[in-house]
Amino acid sequence: MQLIPKSVERLTGEFGRLPGIGPRTAERLVFYLLRDSRGQHEQLGQALMDLKDSLTTCEICFNLSDQTTCAVCSTHDRDAHVLAVVEEPLDVVAIEKTGLFRGRYHVIGGVISPIDGIGPDQLQIRSLVQRVEAGDISEIILATNPSTEGETTALYIRKQLEHLPVTITRLARGLPVGGDLEYADQITLGRALQGRQAF
Repeated sequence: MQLIPKSVERLTGEFGRLPGIGPRTAERLVFYLLRDSRGQHEQLGQALMDLKDSLTTCEICFNLSDQTTCAVCSTHDRDAHVLAVVEEPLDVVAIEKTGLFRGRYHVIGGVISPIDGIGPDQLQIRSLVQRVEAGDISEIILATNPSTEGETTALYIRKQLEHLPVTITRLARGLPVGGDLEYADQITLGRALQGRQAF
């Protein structure tokens, strides 16, 4: 006997596939939408359909945008000489939330991962090299994740840019605020020791 209607089960399954949403949260979301009498489910459905239709990638940095040039690239008060290279548009959001970076971005669209069939040609690395060759950039900040794939991608990018007159830096790595030394892995602790600063 089918206790839950198939349409409810299907939507619960779709919500459950989203990152950070478990089965119970997915159920609560579905039943919330069923109880809602203000048409929120219609607004949610329309927003989801509009999401892919209205978005494009910036023709300069490949960040998500609703126009041909994103808000960062079209702003003139950013430092066009400093470029942060990130994996995904969500990384741009994370850096922007700090309020400390005033340069521009280049979203490469992932990382080199041979096991997943992703090589340098599937990423926006060639366009990055072309931006640097254009001559206006003085510093490249490699802001890829500190994973094996992120490190591999950063090393590959550095190799592609080393013949150009540009300073290449990497985001600092180390211990998180509020973290305990006893719980830090060897690599993180080692990088924290190597990157220590005067106090």
